[in-house]
Amino acid sequence: MVICGDDGLAHRLAVELDAVCGEAVTVVLPSRRDGHGAEIAALHRDPHSPIELLVAAHPDEQVLRAAGVQRAAALALTYADDQVNMTAALLARGLNPSIRLVIRMFNRERGRHLERLLDRAAAEGTGASDDDPRPDMSTTVLSDADTAVPELVAAAAVGHGHTLQVEGKVFRGVVRPAGSPPRSTDLATLAVLSGAHQDDPASDDSPETPGEEGTQLLPDTRTAYHRQFTHGRLMLEEVTHRHTPEPAGGERGGPVGGWLRARLAHLPWRVFLSREVIAVFGVLAAIIVALAVATALFAHEHPWWKNVYLPLLDIFTMGDPATDEAVARRVLQLVAGFVGLAVLPLVVAATMNATEAFRSASVGLAPSDDLTDHIVVVGLGKIGTRVLAQLRTTDHKVVAVERDPHARGVALARELGVPLVLDRARIRHSRSLLVLTRDDSENLDIVMAARETTPSVRVVMRLYDDDFAATVQRTLRASYPQAPTRSRSVSALAAPSFAAAMMGRHVLGVMPVERGSLLFTVVDVAGHPELEGRSVHEAFREHEWRVLAVGSAAAQPAQSSMDTLSGIRFRRPGFDWRPSQGKVLRAGDRVVLATTRRGLDILMTGVQPHPADRRG
Repeated sequence: MVICGDDGLAHRLAVELDAVCGEAVTVVLPSRRDGHGAEIAALHRDPHSPIELLVAAHPDEQVLRAAGVQRAAALALTYADDQVNMTAALLARGLNPSIRLVIRMFNRERGRHLERLLDRAAAEGTGASDDDPRPDMSTTVLSDADTAVPELVAAAAVGHGHTLQVEGKVFRGVVRPAGSPPRSTDLATLAVLSGAHQDDPASDDSPETPGEEGTQLLPDTRTAYHRQFTHGRLMLEEVTHRHTPEPAGGERGGPVGGWLRARLAHLPWRVFLSREVIAVFGVLAAIIVALAVATALFAHEHPWWKNVYLPLLDIFTMGDPATDEAVARRVLQLVAGFVGLAVLPLVVAATMNATEAFRSASVGLAPSDDLTDHIVVVGLGKIGTRVLAQLRTTDHKVVAVERDPHARGVALARELGVPLVLDRARIRHSRSLLVLTRDDSENLDIVMAARETTPSVRVVMRLYDDDFAATVQRTLRASYPQAPTRSRSVSALAAPSFAAAMMGRHVLGVMPVERGSLLFTVVDVAGHPELEGRSVHEAFREHEWRVLAVGSAAAQPAQSSMDTLSGIRFRRPGFDWRPSQGKVLRAGDRVVLATTRRGLDILMTGVQPHPADRRG
């Protein structure tokens, strides 16, 4: 595996591929001193690490050859410059048509075009069909922001746990204490933890890393539920559901009518009664009254309403010149005209200010006074907007906090009917607090203030610097040991998805379990005798793989992978995540599997391990 880059994502990706996936890694660094170069160089100096290092300013063809790209299985390009990544990807595809390319791109549309172009080039270079390229010569374009969102959503909605996203659904691995009853969201047992130490056996926020002694991956049903044997179970849990969120307030009159009434009831009409507006219009009213009295005394207009009507026309320069009328009337008309020139700009300015204040204050509904057990999202930038959209696919109530009415996610919050406030988010009564602004210091300030007022709230905080994030998390957990706190950088959250894509398009995600790992893969049943013609129960192989979901092979991967966690998206028909154990797998089926690395090797190569190599 070859990685080109020196930022936090490159560093985390190297660690992920080496420590979790057990791959041999070469990193191309622009500098040992800039970015995360020093940390990556430290990995190279580790005597237990196989990471190789190559320092080069630019990933040109000579550098790629020196890194061994022509012999490599995969290449990840994580530079912050899209142009550099594109150029290196095109060069690498020419050097090795069958290499798996994983490219970080900020421009989503450009990434989609590049992905199609490079996959066509791979098909031409190896003689494969455009419609059926081999999995090993894939191009996956990812955004680290998009891949981090499911982890943030899962952490806020249900606590800690590694996540997986397929078909717009999010799943996570969660430790269940021994003897706990099954839950409706549990899909399958991934591991049993015979030596697991549970600080809080009744809590889902128990340690993310279970004990090592006696841990078994993908056990049979008897082992998984034998209470005297296991101290806990690692379960795959469904976090989100694929549904279209409806605007809030769908009472009488339908969803639209209820939402409209709710908005009208909560709109801040009082901004038009501000001191500034009242003062300006009060002065205008006083001038009109004074001119009306003067007209009645000196111009003798009849009937009486003309004493008010004519000065109004004069102030707004809407009346005809009073050339044929009395001198007093002509003088009053001139006075009213000059008054209008002086006062009307103030009236317009006050009205515009009040209108802008009204618009800013009414960008969202304020949360109701009885709102509880909700999730508060602070910051509706790039990350916050995606998190808000994903959270609204769950059954959780959401409140958004954003001080900039022009922020990217404000329009989405209004469309979804999500309460959007600048204060009074009812954090004391919330389930979780996600702090996702662009400023690390501001995020930390918000979290510390929230911890002071509500020590028990679950906090998920996004920080850019991964080392700083780890330090903040340790400190907050030490200060508030009973309060769940998670502080992670986007690069740390995105690294597993990049690693999974480097291991092949069929790999959906990687979940560390102790010193090993489980791979989540999608496999066509056709051509695999271990699966074809067998029932779901018969296809299970203890400690090697388990069928999690069954779908149709006709649901081919979409062209673009920018909007998914792992680079795979499926058209309908989708997967059945609760298949009958007696369902027979046919050649036209496609399955999602949880596998060990050895199990995946068996499925992909057909080579069976020697019995002495099988572990219990």
